[in-house]
Formats: sequence, C-alpha cells, structure tokens
Amino acid sequence: MARAPHLFNLFSQSRGVIFTLHRVLPGEPADFSPNAILQITPDFLDYVIERVRAQGADIVSLDEALLRLAEPRKGRPFVVLTFDDAYRDNLTHALPILQRHEAPFTLYVPTAFVDGVGQLWWQAIEDIIARQEAVAFTEDGDTEYVDTRTLPQKQEAFDRLYWRLRTLPEPERLKLLAEFTSNYGYDLERQCRELIMDWQQLRLFAGEPLCTLGAHTVHHFELAKLPEEQARNEMRQSVEVIEAQFGLRPEHFSYPLGGPLSCGPREFQIARELGFRSAVTTRPGGLYPHHLQTPTALPRISLNGYFQQRRYVDVFSSGGLFTQIGKVMS
Repeated sequence: MARAPHLFNLFSQSRGVIFTLHRVLPGEPADFSPNAILQITPDFLDYVIERVRAQGADIVSLDEALLRLAEPRKGRPFVVLTFDDAYRDNLTHALPILQRHEAPFTLYVPTAFVDGVGQLWWQAIEDIIARQEAVAFTEDGDTEYVDTRTLPQKQEAFDRLYWRLRTLPEPERLKLLAEFTSNYGYDLERQCRELIMDWQQLRLFAGEPLCTLGAHTVHHFELAKLPEEQARNEMRQSVEVIEAQFGLRPEHFSYPLGGPLSCGPREFQIARELGFRSAVTTRPGGLYPHHLQTPTALPRISLNGYFQQRRYVDVFSSGGLFTQIGKVMS
C-alpha cells in the first residue's frame, strides 16, 4: 500500500485530482454519526494541504486546472479543493486554514440552503434516530416501529430510511421527510439556518480572492429524478440568484449527491447548454486531457471522514489509483 500511489502515478497519465469536501469540524464525531463520512477536522485539512504540496503537487483553482489539462506536456500534478453546500463551519474552521496556506478553492452553493429554507435531510434523519430508542416507519399505510436503542440498530434504521428516501421520486421523498420530521418535532428550517451560512456570511467568500463560487442548484434535489425542465430551472436559477446577490455569475457547477442515481448524460448536456465551464460529479477518478471533451462530467475524489489518517492522503491524491478502481466498478 505504501508504494501504491507512486506506482499508479508512474503508470498513469492523470494530470491531477479534484477533492470533494463538505464539513470541517474539530473534535471526534459521536458514536452514531453516519454522516461523519462528510466531515474532516481542521488539523486534517491543514495536513492535506501541506502534504500534497510536499509531494510536488500544486493546489489550483478550477479555471487553472482546465488550463493545465489543455497543455500538451504533463507538467506538475495539481489538486483542486472543492466544498459543497456552504456549511457554516467552512467559514469558522476551513477558511482561516485556506487563507493561511493561500490555497485556492471552490465553494458550491445551493441557494435555498443559504435562504434558510433548505432541507439537509441526511442530517435530519441522523439527528432523529440518534436521540430515539425507537422510530416509526410508515409505508403503504402500514406503520412499523423499529428499535433504535443500540448502535447497530440505529445504523440499520438509518440505512433503511436513507436508501428509501434516495430511491423515491422527489415529491414522494419530500412528503415522507415532512411526515417523519413532523412526527418527532424536528424543525428542518431551523436546522438549515444553524448549519448553513446566510448571505451576509457568504459575502466573505464572494469577496475572497482564493474562492471560486460555484452553483449547486436551488434545493439540492437529485436532478436525474426531476422532469427535464425542472432540472434545468434548478441549475439556471441557482446561477441567477448568486449573480443577483454578488454580481458574480458562477461558471462552475456541482451536481447534488453526484452519483449515477443523481445525474447522468441528460444533466451533463443541460450543464453544457447553460454554459458552465465545468460541472463535477462524485464519481471517483483522476483528471486527464480527455476530460476537456466532457467538462460537465468531471470526476472527484472524496476526502472521506472515516479515513483521516496521514497514510491515506497519498492514496487520495493518486488519481491513477481511483481511476483504476472506477474502471473495475463500471
């Protein structure tokens, strides 16, 4: 494993990688924290930036990454840092580190979240299950009570509800989520306001030279589940709202959730038609010159919160390794 990144980079023509990040929080997550996969500590972010540079990679903006892909010679490897969803902790814990290291980054903004009316449903179901000894699941008019006293029971209940919500059409998902959160007195809008930056806070990012603001839809819906015109409106309106707020028109886009269930060729084409210079998925892989032919379907590698150990950073930054894994899985 120690030589794997070196070997894959040796035999790969990968020019660089895009990292996916969400939350940056100090301290250890609770024992039951299925969404801890989405968070890393400030110390780990600090180490990642130092380590990839020590390996000889540059940390660059998305615009610079696209320019480097177009260069005929390989040149120095590069890393792009991207943050999804505009979490408040990005301002508190991530921004000072990025500024201290002078590290460019992209922040993808779902505009309803910043309005304070978004639904971070994945965190809501974790919060509810964490504090309950049993939860009620209703399906086809039947109600089932599921024990959630132990950690394995909580995890099983979370997985079951998470994937049910993921597979439902968006209107049905919204209805089920509203019923579930209402049954347990959970205020989704309050949660959104507590976790996500408001427009005044986001203005600090809009004025930060290191930051590229990107669009991330309005409501963070899985676009592949929507009728085409609604999907197009989610993408276009998010750009228009950000432009109205800051006078900056985003040229880069991130597909919510970003996997095969959430976006595909139809969404990639819409992003092209809307004029985005790039759009990123969560399909793992390195960046290669051929991605200039499909700039609205770029791969990203997640900085997984479950693997915050220094030896993994070299693996994460090996685009060749993740590209080979992706080929095996496809």
